[in-house]
Amino acid sequence: MTIAASFEIEYLQFIGPDGKTVAELPEAFRDPSALVPLFKQMLFVRTFDSKAIKLQRTGKLGTYAASLGHEATHVGIGASMKPEDVFAPSYREYGAQFMRGVLPREVLLYWGGDERGNDFEGPRHDYPWCVPISTQCLMAAGAALSFKLRKQDRIAVACCGDGGSSKTDFYAALNSAGAYKSPLVLCVINNGWAISVPRHAQTGAETLAQKGLAGGLHCLQVDGNDLVAVLEGMRRAVERARSGEGGSVIEFMTYRLHDHTTADDATRYRDDAEVKAGWEREPMTRLRTYLTDAGAWSEDQEKAWIEECGKRVDVEINAYLETPVQPVEAMFDHLYADPPADLLEQREQAIAREGRA
Repeated sequence: MTIAASFEIEYLQFIGPDGKTVAELPEAFRDPSALVPLFKQMLFVRTFDSKAIKLQRTGKLGTYAASLGHEATHVGIGASMKPEDVFAPSYREYGAQFMRGVLPREVLLYWGGDERGNDFEGPRHDYPWCVPISTQCLMAAGAALSFKLRKQDRIAVACCGDGGSSKTDFYAALNSAGAYKSPLVLCVINNGWAISVPRHAQTGAETLAQKGLAGGLHCLQVDGNDLVAVLEGMRRAVERARSGEGGSVIEFMTYRLHDHTTADDATRYRDDAEVKAGWEREPMTRLRTYLTDAGAWSEDQEKAWIEECGKRVDVEINAYLETPVQPVEAMFDHLYADPPADLLEQREQAIAREGRA
């Protein structure tokens, strides 16, 4: 028998769920103090998440997609990019976006139903959130190809979920990146559930990382709850992309500790035992334990920082709540350079209903 092809998918993990190292840390991340700023960023994201959910529960925010449990993956991705790179998120990667300059008040505006929240003050070259899953992968593939053609030292990074990796947009993106050796990094954030559909019910692939092999991309599976593993996986992919070796698909193994969104009830499709197991391997506890054991972090530091995070998030919440609501006709503006007659008629009707005709 002749074997046409064979492959292996490397798995990265350096810090286990108990906070102990399970492999020698990469040289760049051996100093525990270097991880402290990123741990603080993870705490900020979790603080923001908690307050955003409370805003939604009190009717001051629309449907909200929490990132609870994804903090290490998101912050690690954000920390691995240069300002001039391009990021194409889905609708949950706040940790990465905050590190790239997106303001928490903009996130709140978006989930509050105001499209101005998707028009970031910075970075202007990043893509807005994308609710139709995986279409952002194609946008990032196009940006990556343009960087290659222009000989620019820039890369494109896109995020999608495990369900998103089954979409045609994802496959088209990786096929394009493989064909042209574009500097694209596709991050598949595997949290176990495509809303209410378990991973095993939406793909028969042994790993999601291996999907990139068909397109000729480098593929890697990473413990997405281990910040060091995320940073190392991204470092490898980013270096490959910048050196002209082509793109990568990285599967980050994590878990969604909250419902899919605040409009979802995950108890209808997953049991308590599964969620409990998810909490036992979540990213914050393991990194806290590691840093504390190394003498780089303390309970007093955390208490003070969480208090500071609360104050910073409150400033953003107040800025969101104090943002003047747009007039009703704003929903019709900027859609067409030359609006059709029926749309103009609807616009006037909307204004009339407000008594401003």
